[in-house]
Amino acid sequence: MKIVVLGASGRAGSEITKEAAARGHAVTAVARKPEAIPTAEGVTPIAGDASDAAALAPLLTGADAVISALHFDIPMETLLTAVREAGVPRLLITGGAASLEAAPGVRVIDTPEFPEEWKQFALGGIVALDTLRGVADVDWTFFSPAAFIEAGPRLGRYRTGGDQLVTDANGDSKISFADYAIAMVDELEQPKHSRARFTAAY
Repeated sequence: MKIVVLGASGRAGSEITKEAAARGHAVTAVARKPEAIPTAEGVTPIAGDASDAAALAPLLTGADAVISALHFDIPMETLLTAVREAGVPRLLITGGAASLEAAPGVRVIDTPEFPEEWKQFALGGIVALDTLRGVADVDWTFFSPAAFIEAGPRLGRYRTGGDQLVTDANGDSKISFADYAIAMVDELEQPKHSRARFTAAY
């Protein structure tokens, strides 16, 4: 497939870029600083500013899918506008875990353990998901990671869930960026969550 990865120089974006290219996809990797994008066969780095929908749309034209690993300081409507103008059929979003349910009716962001300093960023992800849930003309997927996503080994395994936080036998919810990328590209290749959110953890 021809895919565009936005935010391709970040931790999630770079792992997704590498994973997609390793599987033979043609990746246009977009970042404000393209020199920070991982180099690999099949990866074309491009400088781009995703905050400008009119400038972004031409970079997306011809893609089979767009994967966004951007921060949520860029409104979801901006991405949707660019995707629509470019005629791209699929949009996959690197989401956040804050809106997942830690218990029935209790979101992760509402638990006492959630750090206050994370809330402003996390609320951006919640708004983005709410925006997507009202969209019917774009085939979107919002992929929330585990509660903790961090550098770590590529184990090649994960468990998925829907709107509930996935935890292990010890109650921990973790995944590495490398395994998050595997799950994202798996969803790209074999879609199971059309116009829906899912999550993954060990």
